[in-house]
Parts: sequence; structure tokens; C-alpha cells
Amino acid sequence: MIDKEDITGLVLAGGRGTRMGGADKGLQNFRGIPLAMHTMLRLAPQVGEMMINANRNLAAYESFGVPVWPDTMSDFPGPLAGFLTGLERCETPYLVTVPCDTPLFPPDLVARLAEALEREDAEIAMAAAREEDGSVRTQPVFSLLRQELMEDLVRFTQGGGRKIDAWTGQHRTVVVPFDRAGDDPSAFFNANTLAELHRLEQAP
Repeated sequence: MIDKEDITGLVLAGGRGTRMGGADKGLQNFRGIPLAMHTMLRLAPQVGEMMINANRNLAAYESFGVPVWPDTMSDFPGPLAGFLTGLERCETPYLVTVPCDTPLFPPDLVARLAEALEREDAEIAMAAAREEDGSVRTQPVFSLLRQELMEDLVRFTQGGGRKIDAWTGQHRTVVVPFDRAGDDPSAFFNANTLAELHRLEQAP
């Protein structure tokens, strides 16, 4: 089994927050604390090390008490830039990524991704969640990656690649469905607007 101490957790908080009117999404209040801190506290027990990827308000994120790293690529190029930043800074064999705007993700997220990665001898394990219509949809920003993929991702992004699926599609990727009995169907609901964030706060 992959030991959780061999996994670094990365909270992705580097976006523009366009659909929140340009607000820094990770610093919006959720149940009394910043959204990104809530996400960090949910992920921390599942991993050995923690860090945050942010491009604005770095001092505010640094006050959370873990390392904060901005994108090495310029102009908010998206979550794949966060993946790259995390892999470049990761000192463990594995990196797991979670976005700051999905604070109710499963408390056994990392364990199930790690089990599948090892079982399938994969390079990437990616979560998937059941949609309201019954289909299962991948959640590429919830991924467990082998740190040794860093150089390949550098080449991909230097070649102009920006889409997570286009990159993960080049590697041995196992999709891990979170649709067991007892799994929360809203665990992967993300808040893109302040109204969605307030609605999420009311979830049990």
C-alpha cells in the first residue's frame, strides 16, 4: 500500500475567480473560515505534507501555515499549471490535487485513489462522481499523480498544452468512481458563484 506519508496534498487556489466577479475564491467565507482553509483541513489528515497553489493574496494564504507557491507559468493558465507547480515543489513520490471550491470532497478520497493507482500500476488516479442523470463523470482536478511525471508535464505545457484531459490521456490513468452505497452524491459539487457557495454551506 502507498503510505499517506509519501503523498503531498495540493490545494488549487490559483484561478481568476471569474464567475465570482473576480473575487479570490479560496478566501471566501465557508462555515466561518476561508474556503481554501476548509479544503486544506479536510485534506491534511489524508496526506503527509500540504501546500497551496495561489497567484494572489499570497500573505493571506501563507497565514494558513503551509507552503504557498504561485504558478511558474504566467497569466493564470489554468489548473494544469497548478499541477506543474505542485510536481515541481513536491518532495514525496506522489502528489494529490484538490480544488479549493469543492470543500465537501470525500474523507477517504486519497486512500481510494492510492489503492486504485497501486492496484492498476497506473501513473495517475482520477476521481469520478455520479451525476444527477446517473452517468459517472470524471473529476480531473481530483487526481493522484506520480511525482516522476513532472518532466513530461513540463514538455507538454511548453508545447502549448493546457487541458488536463489531453495530458492525462497520454498516461496510464485509472478512473476511480465514488458511487458506492454511502458515498455522498454531492461530495464533488463545486461552488463557482457566491450563491452556489452559500447553498453549499447549508448542506448537511
